[in-house]
Amino acid sequence: MIEDKNQQRTQLSDLGEFGLIDHLTKHFKIKQNSTVKGIGDDAAVLKFDDKKIVVTTDLLIEGVHFDLGYMPLKHLGYKAVMVNLSDVYAMNATATQITVSIAVSNRFPLEALEDLYAGIEAASALYQVDLVGGDTTSSNKGLLISVTAIGTLEGDSEVYRSGAKPNDLLVVSGDFGAAYMGLQVLEREKEVFKVNPNSQPDLELYSYIIERQLKPEARQDIIKLLKDLDVKPTSMIDVSDGLSSEIIHICKQSQVGCDLYEEKIPLDPQVISTCEEFNIDSTTVALNGGEDYELLFTISQDDYTKIKANPNLTVIGHIKEEREGLHLVTRADTRIPIKAQGWKGFND
Repeated sequence: MIEDKNQQRTQLSDLGEFGLIDHLTKHFKIKQNSTVKGIGDDAAVLKFDDKKIVVTTDLLIEGVHFDLGYMPLKHLGYKAVMVNLSDVYAMNATATQITVSIAVSNRFPLEALEDLYAGIEAASALYQVDLVGGDTTSSNKGLLISVTAIGTLEGDSEVYRSGAKPNDLLVVSGDFGAAYMGLQVLEREKEVFKVNPNSQPDLELYSYIIERQLKPEARQDIIKLLKDLDVKPTSMIDVSDGLSSEIIHICKQSQVGCDLYEEKIPLDPQVISTCEEFNIDSTTVALNGGEDYELLFTISQDDYTKIKANPNLTVIGHIKEEREGLHLVTRADTRIPIKAQGWKGFND
């Protein structure tokens, strides 16, 4: 958290808009056959033959979605890509291209943007997507990042939120609540740093949850896994705004109800211990924390035997008729209506 006062600073005005774009994107290599023309013209040219494509976009704003007091710019670039790729995978699609647009204030030198784009490049290389365009402009509100992701679908492989049926099983990848608790630790250490700038936090005990906050991974592997297992979800969504919110989205759009079992919600031991430290209920965190970027989906009961032994997947409930409502079944066997209390973009 201690800033190096001797960093090299190159003013963005020294390069100009197009020089800046050329400089930041010169290391990006084309990886997809569908990319005919990437950066350097009025628009990218993509060729998909007869494939369907999916497009999604997200906007991240400094002070709303991230805090540069503890979010390294390289991690921010990486995370900005993950946020969008997660939406592509939630459609059961393959991510192929991204565009990145940024607005920056004059407090950011070239070297800061190089760090940001190094994270974008790392994500693009690991997930085999091409950066094919974007825009840069000035801002008087700090840093804003908008990423658009494009993906392809094979045949009729797309999965919507609206396909869940009564008796389907409710399944998740990974575990929940880690990103939120990582954020709580970082916010606490930020306040300590404000009081004593010479203090350096020991974050080793929180390594997993902090990584989940600063460097999440989109679950491309789950899409491949399901394909290998010959399982096509009946509905799917990525968990960005909180598990409870996403369950409500699926049930509302599918016109169904559900039972979610508290004891089945997967929690990492580090989440449980940190919740105890902060005196926060771990189930509440798992349901409402957000930014997990796991996949929540439903499958037919006929497919249960294909996934039951897989350590990456957990059955957490089942779908019911709409009239039966949405309920959390607690460890004490009490039924509580599920409510959305996660991220709401326009709340003060």
